[in-house]
Order: sequence, then C-alpha cells, then structure tokens
Amino acid sequence: MPRSADLVNAVIKAYDVRGLVGEQIDAEFVHDVGAAFARLVKADAQRVVIGYDMRASSPELAQAFAAGVVAQGLDVVHIGLASTDQLYFASGHLDCPGAMFTASHNPAQYNGIKLCRAGAKPVGQDTGLATISREVIEGVPPFDGAAGTATEQDLLEEYAAYLRKLVDLAESRPLKVAVDAGNGMGGHTVPSVLGPLPFQIEALYFELDGTFPNHEANPLDPKNLVDLQDFVRRTGADIGLAFDGDADRCFVVDERGEPVSPSAVTALVAERELAKEPGATVIHNLITSRAVPELVTKLGGTPVRTRVGHSFIKETMAQSGAIFGGEHSAHYYFRDFWCADSGMLAALHVLAALGEQERPLSAVMEQYAAYAASGEINSTVADAAERTDAVLAAFADRTTGIDRLDGVTVDLPDSAWFNLRASNTEPLLRLNVEARSAEEVHALVTEILTIVRA
Repeated sequence: MPRSADLVNAVIKAYDVRGLVGEQIDAEFVHDVGAAFARLVKADAQRVVIGYDMRASSPELAQAFAAGVVAQGLDVVHIGLASTDQLYFASGHLDCPGAMFTASHNPAQYNGIKLCRAGAKPVGQDTGLATISREVIEGVPPFDGAAGTATEQDLLEEYAAYLRKLVDLAESRPLKVAVDAGNGMGGHTVPSVLGPLPFQIEALYFELDGTFPNHEANPLDPKNLVDLQDFVRRTGADIGLAFDGDADRCFVVDERGEPVSPSAVTALVAERELAKEPGATVIHNLITSRAVPELVTKLGGTPVRTRVGHSFIKETMAQSGAIFGGEHSAHYYFRDFWCADSGMLAALHVLAALGEQERPLSAVMEQYAAYAASGEINSTVADAAERTDAVLAAFADRTTGIDRLDGVTVDLPDSAWFNLRASNTEPLLRLNVEARSAEEVHALVTEILTIVRA
C-alpha cells in the first residue's frame, strides 16, 4: 500500500534504513522494503541472505523482510544472529545480496537495515535506496509468479575460519585479551573467531542484550570505553578490544588502559598489508591522521584521500583496487573481505603485530602516533556556513593551504591542520584538529571553538 513520503524519507536515509520501532518502522513497513529490495536485485540474484542483531525487535522484522522478498519470487537464506561483517561475509561467500537488521550503536528503541548487493557491494541513495523509497511510497507492485522459499544456514564458524585465514597468528605468543562486547554482537562472534587462538579471553558484557544495560555500544564516545580501560588494568591484559553494537567497528586499548587512535590502527594495518603487496594503494579519509599517508608513502605505497563515509571509501576502493582503507571512526575496509569493513579483521591484525614480538602494545603503537589529535568535536550552530567563514577569516594570515573536499580543511604551519564539516542531518558543525603536540591541539581547539560558538 502507498505510504507517507515524509515517513519513508525520514527512515530510508542516504546509506541505510533506520528509525524508531513501532513509530517509524514496523513489520508491515519492513515487508514492503523487502519486496522493493527484491525487485531491485532480482535481475542479478536468485536469493537474499538475511542476518540480525540482538535487539528484541530484530527477529520479527527480519522475518517480515524475508516475507517481502519471497513474495517477489526470490529465495531467502536466514543466518540468524550475526554481526554486520558476518552478514557481509555471507553476502560475499554466497555471492548474493544481503540485509542486516541492526541500528548499530543507536539506543534500544531503534532498529534498521543495512543492505548490500552480491559480494557485499553497498546499497546507498544513488545505488538503490532512492528506488526502494519511491516504490514503498507509491506501493510495491505485486509479483504474479511463484513465491520463493526460505532456508536457514549457520555461517558463524565459516566466517571465523575465513578471518583467521587472512591473518597469520600461528607464531603469536600467548596473550591476555580483554574484550568489551557492550552486550552487542561481539559477544556472539568473538568466542568463535578468537577462541581457537593462543589467547586468554577476558570477557566483559558478552551477554546479548539489545537494551544495552551497562553502557551504550558506541566506543567512539570516550565514556563508553571507561569500563574496558578499568577492566584491562584490573585483569593485567595485554590489550583491550571494544566493539560497537553490530560489531563492525573495533576500538583498541593498550596494556595501560590508554585508548589507541583508530588512525594509529589504520597505519599499523596499512604497513602489514603493504608488506604483503608492496606498492599497493591504501585509502584514508580526510580526517585520518596525516601520519597514515606519510607512512604509506614512505613504504612505497599510494595513499588516496577520500571524503568521510563508508560509501566513499568503498567506491574509491573499488575504483582504485586499494588493498586496505581506514577511517577515524574505526571502520576498516579490506580488499580481501570484498572491500567491506570488518572491525574483527582489524583486531586480528593488531593482535598479530603484538603477538609476533615481546614489546607491550603501547611501545608497538608509538611509531604510528606522530601527531596529537583532538578527536571529533561537535557544536550546535544556527548557520554552519557563516561560522565556517568566520573561522576562515580569523586564520587567513596563517593558512598555508585549503581544500573543500568535505567541509573545509585548513593547513597551518608546522604540519598542523583542522577540518570543519557541517552535518547533513543535524544543525552541527564538526571540528577535527591535528598538530605536533597536545598543547598546540588544545590551543587551536580553544581558538576555533571560541569563534564557532560565539
């Protein structure tokens, strides 16, 4: 049946489907999305693989989506509980489109769908979501042929074995690994992936619970790392790993309980991947530390800079044949993983680098942290463009370079730089600053925010 354009456009976003369960998303709505998705992919596919996270609403919504798919004549393969990167594995392994029911780190009352074509190729606004939106608004045409069938297939162990095949951990020394799953899907995947390896796993919040009773499953927010930091110190772990709700992002804490920058992880993985394929291309987004492209260049690789966002990374990886890509938000993309992102695979690389020598993780990561960084700081503003212009005017006499690939990036003397980007969905201006020292970063942040928040 036809649906409100305002509702559909509020839920079917640029990169995925996401909204409040019961108010914006229900079984009937998801059934229509499934039917429209089947129509979108049926020219190249005979089946769709479906997985879901630990949210209470996920099983029902996944079944409704499946009903919409089979009603259009395509088959469904249910893999059940899964992380998002496990769903990407299933899409690549089975060579079919996929749908993952998750709202990632959003609160319990939300749910959503991440869609991909065969081989884990992303579906975004320009590659299918706009078509799905239009059909859901107008009413999805019925299919007059035979309905498809639904089967179940457990791919967890195959997913785990595939990841371990990509990273050689045979020579790793025994490690004590603290893991905070945040009551998310890391509690489902970590035992299978890390269990057979020479690691002692110290588990924190592995119980699957979509109400997130301990803390938000969003390690990008420093307050959600506090429990892991304390846990690492208390257990004497060699390393700490924190996953978000759907376990496609991984954050790292060293043996002191100190967070490791995702840019440093990007640099470490880039070095390991370039050792396998000298001269390869590595993708980094524009607010990743400059240490990443500098290291890639030093090692003879080709760094390629992109806008922020997984669709830009994946598109650029496909075009360039890049071996690896990393983002400041702890999304890590691998050519050997269908150019999709896998926090678990990045974690295996860090574990391998730590386990193949005797130094603590803090010492291993020192070489990848040439600069100090602010992290992303958000400010609510009435007019992002006007505030950005005010900052540019204040820094005009110190600016050594400027570009507008994504927001505005301003280069300053002695390798310092900052980026200001307006949010596409909220009245926010996002600031990232990098410089040689923490003191210089603090001074720049204070000066810029004084102008932005005036």
